[in-house]
Amino acid sequence: MTLPQMLGRLPLPVVGAPMFILSGPELVIAQCKAGVVGSFPALNARPQSLLDEWLHQIREALDAHDRAHPDRPSAPFAVNQIAHRSNARLEEDLETCVKQRVPIVITSLGAREEVNEAVHGYGGLVLHDVINDRFARKAIDKGADGLIAVAAGAGGHAGTTSPFALIQEIRQWFDGPLLLSGSIATGRAVLAAQAMGADMAYVGSAFIATDEARAQPEYKQMVVDSCASDIVYSNFFSGVHGNYLAPSIARAGLDPGNLPDADPSKMSFGQGGGSERPKAWRDVWGCGQGVGVVEEVVPAGALVARLQREYDAARAALAPRSQSSSQPELRA
Repeated sequence: MTLPQMLGRLPLPVVGAPMFILSGPELVIAQCKAGVVGSFPALNARPQSLLDEWLHQIREALDAHDRAHPDRPSAPFAVNQIAHRSNARLEEDLETCVKQRVPIVITSLGAREEVNEAVHGYGGLVLHDVINDRFARKAIDKGADGLIAVAAGAGGHAGTTSPFALIQEIRQWFDGPLLLSGSIATGRAVLAAQAMGADMAYVGSAFIATDEARAQPEYKQMVVDSCASDIVYSNFFSGVHGNYLAPSIARAGLDPGNLPDADPSKMSFGQGGGSERPKAWRDVWGCGQGVGVVEEVVPAGALVARLQREYDAARAALAPRSQSSSQPELRA
């Protein structure tokens, strides 16, 4: 099955972004049952042997859902693999995904042909996230099936390019599946992503404030209480630039407005910058600029239902009702 065939049948063109520490089987299952692609980083399963257990848990839950609800089957799920050379678990995690035949693998921080070939070997599909056009070209050259354009304002490790600029540059040469990430937290924004040329939206931060997310209650409430001006872009915590909640930085004893730059060559993903430095994701909490529309902590299914209502209403307002039921098809 091609990526357009797999994703084009979804009622809402959304992939739930994998969130380090926060995404686990509970959130993935809830997202997929609600009709959007659920995902989690392989590194969230610790120890490594837990990854196999999580994949079994997800498959069993979704298979049971599909048997009980043949009229509204679950969406496929995805596993995020950090392809950076510092990820000592990559080979073992990839072997587990191959064994479990994970439908979609999302690769980050490095495009690697051997990863793509392993996934393609069992018929899986690969999406690679990129922050600029140069990285996008490299990813496709190395065999990725589709791209996730991580634009300015996205949660976690994000780029600085406007979504308009990033999407239009990629669309000049790439006609395959393209997702957009960056401040998307409403159904209207999902439709706007498609209007710009993306096939689907990549939504992460809004899912932090859900019952199923593995965030501390204080983290979820901080998301509810914050707005775009509370987001700080820095590489101080992980060596890679990302967006973080300013109140969490202040709570860690640092000045959010006066963070020094880190030396990326001395840091590794998920390792932080030393024992004296607060750890990204654990002590300092990531979030995107779309946080201002998140008003309460809700079940993931309720969030997806809100996105669906807003998406349908926006389409109906912009097009004749006779055309509002036909969703744009993903490109082959």
